[in-house]
Amino acid sequence: HACAMSQLHDIGTAKFTLNDGHDMPMLGLGVWDVNSHSSNTERACLSALQFGYRLIDTATYYMNEEEVGKAVRCSPVPRGDVFVTTKLWYTEHGREKTIEAFEQSLKKLGLDYVDLYLVHSPQGGKNLETWDAMVELKEKGLIKSIGVSNFNIHHLENLKSARPNHIPAVNQIELSPYLDRDELVSYCKKEGIVVQAYSPLTLGKMLKDPPLVEIAQKCKKTAAQVLIRWSLQRGFSVIPKS
Repeated sequence: HACAMSQLHDIGTAKFTLNDGHDMPMLGLGVWDVNSHSSNTERACLSALQFGYRLIDTATYYMNEEEVGKAVRCSPVPRGDVFVTTKLWYTEHGREKTIEAFEQSLKKLGLDYVDLYLVHSPQGGKNLETWDAMVELKEKGLIKSIGVSNFNIHHLENLKSARPNHIPAVNQIELSPYLDRDELVSYCKKEGIVVQAYSPLTLGKMLKDPPLVEIAQKCKKTAAQVLIRWSLQRGFSVIPKS
């Protein structure tokens, strides 16, 4: 048990350097759908920080930013050592709405800044206007790094051609051995965009898949550990949900 905790602490503190010079932990805790009871989110975050996680990923849409912020503020881990990500929901695209939504998120989190702010999805349109607003917030020091989620190559190309000096630091996408998205991953790597894998455990759907179970048994690991290792070995940041 002590060995497992030590290994998690080592992975939890391992970092990527993003294209803007900031560091981001390789492993984090995703808190999507942990809002059935608010104390669950806060407790999950506090436990994760205690066990060595240093990245917590929330979003406006998850409706638990307040609990995440409370955990970050109450944890004995210094704020500067905890990487907090939140996201802009697609109904809030456009300059004014983006700034207003971010200010609401920051207020709910109860923090002075956010480490990473992501456009949750390109489907809200006005992506360029939205991106410019995020650049503005970053330049004010309210956000350290900006990125995107669920963006495909053509979305990223549009941003790059319009704003070559402000390439997203991160693209957070669903990834696992069952959804490897090699073309998109290769594009991101070529452009210096860190790929972050969400739903790396396939929402639990494939944990009993016979080939996966067989690999896990051979390695004396759980199926979930094998899936997380797959993402880490491919050079992705990864945010399993507890």
